[in-house]
Amino acid sequence: MAKSGSRKAYVIITWSKIVKQIKTAAIFIYAALTVPILLAPALPLFIVSLFGMKKPVSWIVYRLAQIWGRSLIAITGCRVTVEGTEHIPRKGSVCFTCNHEGIFDIVLALAYIGRPFGFIAKKELALIPLLNIWILILGGLFIDRKNIRKAVKTINLGIQKIQKGGGMLIFPEGTRSKGRGLLPFRSGAIKLATNSLAPIVPVAISGSSEVFEKDFCLHSAALRLVFCPPIITADMPPDDRRHKLADEVRGIIETTLNRGEKGT
Repeated sequence: MAKSGSRKAYVIITWSKIVKQIKTAAIFIYAALTVPILLAPALPLFIVSLFGMKKPVSWIVYRLAQIWGRSLIAITGCRVTVEGTEHIPRKGSVCFTCNHEGIFDIVLALAYIGRPFGFIAKKELALIPLLNIWILILGGLFIDRKNIRKAVKTINLGIQKIQKGGGMLIFPEGTRSKGRGLLPFRSGAIKLATNSLAPIVPVAISGSSEVFEKDFCLHSAALRLVFCPPIITADMPPDDRRHKLADEVRGIIETTLNRGEKGT
């Protein structure tokens, strides 16, 4: 009887893993197939924007990305709690500064920020066909952290985008924490905001590492996305922007994450 029971438990566990693997494969296939579908209207619009009408085109392209992001969330079955959307400037320069738990973070950002924005992506993503084009169309930039000169050039391009009234999203930790808690910010990680004098909106994401990073299988996790009140960097003394701002932003994100863990 004991052996029979253990066999049944083994079969159930094995079948559960197979189902999870199938779901995981399905979501990646869906994401891979929908990117070229989205590029079909987005790429011509992007070309048109090079000759004018950049703002309306950026909104159309963002809405396509938002639909894509929300469809992925729906398919995964994740339950998302969003707070503080009233703190998001609907127009003008802004730098979203977010902790980086997992690969699902950018999906959440696309789904809920509610306005066009670009983001800084690691250079390896520039090698992935179609996805690299999609990132560029959204206003993203690729950074090579091992090459200081190229990295500075990328940061300067991001600063220019913000100064022209755009939005950029950065992950100052520089890598995914994968559930290890908030990591230290990389040196100079928020130069996009400090050098452009743009308002900073700290963003705290919790639960996203549970979606894929846990065991590389899809999990329908409970996710929390909090947009904190903006920090007006233009009103800060230059020394505070250079030496204290990063710690202030990190402290806000850490406090928000801790508050979520305590359920308050």
